Amino acid sequence: MDDLALVDRPDTAAATPTLTAGPRKGRGAIGNPACRYDRIRSEPVDDGWGTLEDELAEPPPLATTLTRDATRSIIAWNDSPDIGFDRAVNPYRGCEHGCVYCYARPSHAYLGLSPGLDFETRLLFKPEAATLLAKEIGKPGYVPRPIALGSNTDPYQPVERQLRLTRAILEVLAEAAHPCTIVTKSALVLRDLDLLTGMASRRLVRVCISVTTLDRRLARVMEPRAATPARRLQAIEALSRAGVPTAVLAAPMIPGLNDAEMERILAAAARAGATAAGYVLLRLPHELRALFTEWLEAHYPERAAHVLSLVRQTRGGALNDPRFGSRFRGVGVYADMLARRFAVAARRLGLDEPMAGLDCSRFAPPRRREEERQLALL
Repeated sequence: MDDLALVDRPDTAAATPTLTAGPRKGRGAIGNPACRYDRIRSEPVDDGWGTLEDELAEPPPLATTLTRDATRSIIAWNDSPDIGFDRAVNPYRGCEHGCVYCYARPSHAYLGLSPGLDFETRLLFKPEAATLLAKEIGKPGYVPRPIALGSNTDPYQPVERQLRLTRAILEVLAEAAHPCTIVTKSALVLRDLDLLTGMASRRLVRVCISVTTLDRRLARVMEPRAATPARRLQAIEALSRAGVPTAVLAAPMIPGLNDAEMERILAAAARAGATAAGYVLLRLPHELRALFTEWLEAHYPERAAHVLSLVRQTRGGALNDPRFGSRFRGVGVYADMLARRFAVAARRLGLDEPMAGLDCSRFAPPRRREEERQLALL
């Protein structure tokens, strides 16, 4: 985190200009293309002195900057028919993990920033997240259902070590006995084991660890600042041993790149103590199609055309299919084969049973807790 800087306000006028250089150490995306809402595009032009070639040969390092997000609400609601939750909390916008395949990258365009390098270097954080959450779940008429943490960006990305926003959110949820689910690819989740074990004993939490590959080299270039595959398996083991219901998410499965590992990922997670599993097929919405293609051609040029061809076979001839019901699983022979492989492996490993439901009956709004504390003083 030595390359971290804090700024007071976001500059959302335009994405940070960048040249089309090669991969940067510790970053996932290759370039920083304009977002889909930009009306003006810029291109690098050599001035005749060879300076452009020099820039491309040694691209400068990119620091991570943090900007306060002055949001006035924290719970994001959805009514998507193929998502198992209707509300989520995301304390961060953008993610320093730098996963090149991340379906959330295009959301940075809403800020006027690039889904490329900006997404992993220009982060927004919500310092009032816990306070806002307590206020929102304390409103009269609020009906509790599990809140998802990690639905857009990882709640345990590196900056969480310093800001501790996710922990503050968990403290609010634990105090109110409000159930939640967590999806992460970071072993930092173990820092909050004290809260998670207490919540698990009341059926208030379950954790899903995302394991994309067991290949360290692939993980390093595909998700450069996320925990190593071994650390994620260790996190599954530690959570399971502590009594926290833990699942593994083999996601995304990328045809021709990491999908051959599906059974090995599930087996390793089962040995570590996972009791359930899921998978998601690669999604490439909006700018992500070009970003992922550029990354493939830079890191796996011999496979790029084949991988993209297989992706099209699972998406009706395109690189993305946003339709409900098929966006997570794909269509066609290849997608059907992947689904069958997952079902067989999950059944063989005992990962095919749904996890026990979370308990919403214990919920006590923060305002009620405060009233109880005041009455105790009388």
